[in-house]
Amino acid sequence: MFGRLRKTWRKKTAERPEEGQPAIRRPEKVTHNLFEAAAVYVSACAEDDQDQIDEAAAWVSPEALSFGVNELACRAVIALARERDESPQTVARTLLGLPAV
Repeated sequence: MFGRLRKTWRKKTAERPEEGQPAIRRPEKVTHNLFEAAAVYVSACAEDDQDQIDEAAAWVSPEALSFGVNELACRAVIALARERDESPQTVARTLLGLPAV
């Protein structure tokens, strides 16, 4: 509720310039969470899109991006293992081109 009031107040004050000055509109800052950054980063790496890699890497801290990429890798390996009816270790080793244990 207070967020809506703040937005309404900001909008009204931006529309009402003080003493003949033009209203200043600040661009809305888009925030990205670490999972969104990781998804964009990894897909951009797969497509070799350096511009998108750089953009996604700037959305969050390097530590957060690393955590997000790790979480994405874990979830992807688990999903593939279930799909293939194999162990996550077997799937991970296969994806990396390593011999089965």
